[in-house]
Amino acid sequence: MTSPAPPAVFDESPAARRREQRGWYFYDWANSAFPTTVLTVFLGPYLTSIAESAACAKDFAGVAAATCMDTFDQLARANPGLGYVEVLWMDMRPSAFYPFVVGTAAVLQIILMPIAGALADHTGRKKELMGFFAYLGALATLAMWFVADGRYLLGGLLYLVASLSFACAFIIYNSFLPDIATADERDRVSARGWGFGYLGGFLLLAVNLGMYLGHGALGLSEGDAVRLALASAGVWWGGFTVIPLLRLRNRRAHAAGAQSAGQAVAGSFRQLGRTIRELRLYPLTLAFLVAYLIYNDGVQTVISFSATYASEELGLGRDIQISAILMVQLVAFFGALLLGRLARSYGAKRVVLAALVAWTAVVSVAYFLPRGSAVAFFAMGFAIAIVMGGTQALSRSLFSHVIPKGKEAEYYSLYEISDKGSTFLGSYTLSLALQLTNSYRLAIVSLIAFFVLGGVLLALVNMPKAIRAAGNQVPEKI
Repeated sequence: MTSPAPPAVFDESPAARRREQRGWYFYDWANSAFPTTVLTVFLGPYLTSIAESAACAKDFAGVAAATCMDTFDQLARANPGLGYVEVLWMDMRPSAFYPFVVGTAAVLQIILMPIAGALADHTGRKKELMGFFAYLGALATLAMWFVADGRYLLGGLLYLVASLSFACAFIIYNSFLPDIATADERDRVSARGWGFGYLGGFLLLAVNLGMYLGHGALGLSEGDAVRLALASAGVWWGGFTVIPLLRLRNRRAHAAGAQSAGQAVAGSFRQLGRTIRELRLYPLTLAFLVAYLIYNDGVQTVISFSATYASEELGLGRDIQISAILMVQLVAFFGALLLGRLARSYGAKRVVLAALVAWTAVVSVAYFLPRGSAVAFFAMGFAIAIVMGGTQALSRSLFSHVIPKGKEAEYYSLYEISDKGSTFLGSYTLSLALQLTNSYRLAIVSLIAFFVLGGVLLALVNMPKAIRAAGNQVPEKI
């Protein structure tokens, strides 16, 4: 029998850690192109228009293409039974296609993320798996260049692949944080990574918005400009991923060739089952996850609802919304660094609790914003940007302290599931508030409950006890 290879000896000096940390930051820089350029701005409206063009070609062939696109809603209302596209043997309105794909992606992420996390921890090949998912997602995003001429199903499929890959790579990326930073360094490192992400997303989005707004002067059609923007996010994501892959190191030894791929996957399933069963042994870790799910619910819903609130309730145009998105991305970079610095003095938990108080205040003020006031909307966006990045970055570093050794990727998959679960709760709360009151102002105020309840639960979590229960060192400030 072949004896196992001796464990690798790593240089864990401060200089070596800083080298890895700088490489780690660049994955946030790389992958932020996907949520900003693709999800926040371009893909939703473009994929809907592609689905509408397919419905025009199928059901309204006698109407000129440009006329059909301009009057699609009126044509569909005037012709019941027409104006649908086929999706999985169902007839679906083009306007419902993109939300359907997003919802499907969220469900699949909840299923696949724990598997990816367990596989990373079971095999020890975290860097290789992160690279695989990152490049699969980047290639799918690059291939969005070919989404044109009614190919809405291709666009939906590419989005599914890119979104699932983004989620799986991100949980493995997060799981490197306990490896590359000591307990006292994690708040700073996490905040810098999140800040780098906002800055990278801002830079690419600014270039793409300039190209989109000036597409005529560049000799591009509007559709070509959108497809170039989508493809550029794939190039950015894949190109900058090279840096963390060169800098990060796998800490846990694995026996190369000892298992087939099928055995590794089966082993990861067994390990995932054990992790879920063992979670009851760490009730304070579970309590933190529940608190995070609730207050992050409010954070994510405010972010996703802001554009709708601006257009439907405040009557602000697309140009104002785009400018606000750019401003938020830039300010959030500095906000993440600021809250990371405050965490070093006051502790991450206190800073997150203070940020939740700020979120409550911002949402309360949103109720009183005057209609048509771009200045007031920008002021609200500025306040959101200051606390947004820090809330997410410090929550990530707080969670890293309550994960048992060797379970980092699996536990971060549960963390990300809490993140995805937020999209359901927040959407249902807003829908119910709008259904009962028909008021966007009352709907957004309803989100205060998430910040208050999540903050109270977080305040009740004894973090030093939770950290010791997980077998980790309690940092000087928590």
